[in-house]
Amino acid sequence: MRRLTALLSLSMLFLLAPIAAADTPQIPAISAAMQKFAAAGKISGAVTLVAQEGQIIHHAADGKADLETDRPMTTDTMFAIASMTKPITATAVMMLVNEGKLSLDEPISKYLPAFAKAQLKDGSALARPITLRDCLTHTAGFQGSQAFETSLADAAQDISTRSLLFQPGSKWSYSPGITVAGRIVEIVSGMPLENFLDTRLFQPLGMHDTTFFPSEEQQARTAKIYSPGDDPGTLKYSGNPYSDPSKVKGPNPSAGLHSTASDLVKYYQMMLDGGQSNGKRYVSESAVAEMTKLQTGDLQTGFTAGCGWGLGFCLVQTPQGVTEMLSPGTFGHGGAFGTQGWIDPKQQRIFVLMIQRSGFGNGDDSDVRKAFQTLAVDAAKK
Repeated sequence: MRRLTALLSLSMLFLLAPIAAADTPQIPAISAAMQKFAAAGKISGAVTLVAQEGQIIHHAADGKADLETDRPMTTDTMFAIASMTKPITATAVMMLVNEGKLSLDEPISKYLPAFAKAQLKDGSALARPITLRDCLTHTAGFQGSQAFETSLADAAQDISTRSLLFQPGSKWSYSPGITVAGRIVEIVSGMPLENFLDTRLFQPLGMHDTTFFPSEEQQARTAKIYSPGDDPGTLKYSGNPYSDPSKVKGPNPSAGLHSTASDLVKYYQMMLDGGQSNGKRYVSESAVAEMTKLQTGDLQTGFTAGCGWGLGFCLVQTPQGVTEMLSPGTFGHGGAFGTQGWIDPKQQRIFVLMIQRSGFGNGDDSDVRKAFQTLAVDAAKK
């Protein structure tokens, strides 16, 4: 710990200018803010990206990816994106819905019979079956961890043995429902989830650094995850409980992907463009509309005020606090380690924040996110 604290202090003295290609546009105020957060020990470093009307207007890397080795952040640094995986899995579901192979309102027990026996925690029966829509909106009533170290098939089976917190559709509770949806993608497509996403989404979009199973070369480019250190203003390595490459045995549809800012903006731009990119259609425009419209009605949802839930995406309904600079209808998702990806259709703007930290409280409501988005919007207005 003393060594890491010393290295952090040393790194504060040598924070580099953003590492990116010379022709990459940058918003200096964003990098200045990220460097300030790094100097204060709130992050080790960050990669930030902003796109406006289909063009990248900012892409920068600041601070360190590894404090112990003094490895700097670069624009191709990889990150564990945790729950930012969820909308991508939901997109896979919607691809199969488009093909007529799935229906959002059919019982999941059609594909996973064990869920026909699901019951409430008091032992009472369900008023109606759990649907795929329930899984994608966190209204199924599932409980328990989203982490697992087994196969995806075994993980879904384990979830089926857990009692439900409430009747399906009656409340919202963040849950491993999208893990179940990911397993259904495997069953219906006849392909492992990682292969389905790779062949149907990642490779066609050019997302070559997005994977559940990073190679040794990709692991070497992955930023380390830090939590608050023992002393104020310091950080300590804390590791990844969701997708540690040395332990993971199956793709985690809820929290398992690793990616880069450059890859994610390609996916977000495709969604912003109604499900197509470079003349290729991935999902229908109506599917994107379904994913990004309010599905949860008046239910209390999410991690920040004024938000609701679509299919795999969180939706900004009444901008306030950390979302005050975003338009109503903005959709996106955060990750357990502070990563954020948000798409503002009204302003045709995409925000990608890549950091790796845990133990700092609500990542969706962080001062790092608010500063990044505020500075990006201010610059785009000029």
